Amino acid sequence: MTHWITLLAVEEVAKEGGLFDLDATLPLMAIQFLVLALILNATLYKPLGNAIDGRNEYIRTNNLEAQERLSKAQALAQQYEQELAHSRKQAQAIVAQAQAEAQKIAAQNIAAAQQEAQVQREKAASEIEQQKQQALAALETQVDALSHQILEKLLGADLVSQR
Repeated sequence: MTHWITLLAVEEVAKEGGLFDLDATLPLMAIQFLVLALILNATLYKPLGNAIDGRNEYIRTNNLEAQERLSKAQALAQQYEQELAHSRKQAQAIVAQAQAEAQKIAAQNIAAAQQEAQVQREKAASEIEQQKQQALAALETQVDALSHQILEKLLGADLVSQR
């Protein structure tokens, strides 16, 4: 019996409008849908879209700033490398100049020492020559005196004095 009642109710509903009833509920449902869409748009979609847009803008600006900083850092690194290379060249030039000056000073000192040694050699040679001459002169006088004594002893003092 209950089965028959349900069948009769379904038949009564089917007679009234079928699947789509075009009475006042369809426009009311459309209005409710539009109001719900406006409310969701105002409360959820716009703030969420704004937040996403703000986040995208933040990421884009940070990305641009990072690229600018990277390019500045690379430019500074290149500049520092150039300055370092220039400083190294200057240091090498200074070292080379100092070595050249040191060699020049050493050469001058060696030349001065050689000249002084030559002067001392010449002075010593002249002193030796002078002492040699003095020794030869003293030896000559002694030889003369000894020769004279030998002659006196051999020939006698009388003969040697006549001569």
